[in-house]
Amino acid sequence: MDFPEELKYSKEHFWVRVEGNRAVLGITDYAQIELGGITSVELPDVGYDLEQDDSFGSIEARKTVADLYAPVGGSVVAYNEELHDAPELVNDDPYDGGWLVEIELSDKEELNLLMSADDYQDYVAEVE
Repeated sequence: MDFPEELKYSKEHFWVRVEGNRAVLGITDYAQIELGGITSVELPDVGYDLEQDDSFGSIEARKTVADLYAPVGGSVVAYNEELHDAPELVNDDPYDGGWLVEIELSDKEELNLLMSADDYQDYVAEVE
C-alpha cells in the first residue's frame, strides 16, 4: 500500500492534498483495495458547499456502495469528470488520476484534525 508523505488523511480513509487555499480530495489506496473494483462514482457539481464530515456523493464497487465523506469543508471548484467514463481510475491511480473533487477550503484549521502519512499508516495497521 502507498501512503504519500505530502498528503493528510482521515479515519474514513480519505486523503487531502493542500494547494494554497484549495484542497484536492480522494480515497486512499487502502480504501480502494477494500472496496474492490470501482464501477461508478457520484460526485457533486461545482459550487456545492461541503461541511467537514458531510456526505458528498457515493462510490460503487462490485461488492458494495459507500458514501463519500468530506475530510475538510469548502466549496467544490472542480470534480474529476474522467471518473464518469473511467471510474476504475480510482483503483488504478487513487492519488493522481483517481482524485474526486477539488474544493476552496472554508477553514484551514480543519486540516489540523487530519493524520500524517505515518499516523495513517499506523491507523490502517490497527484496523486490519
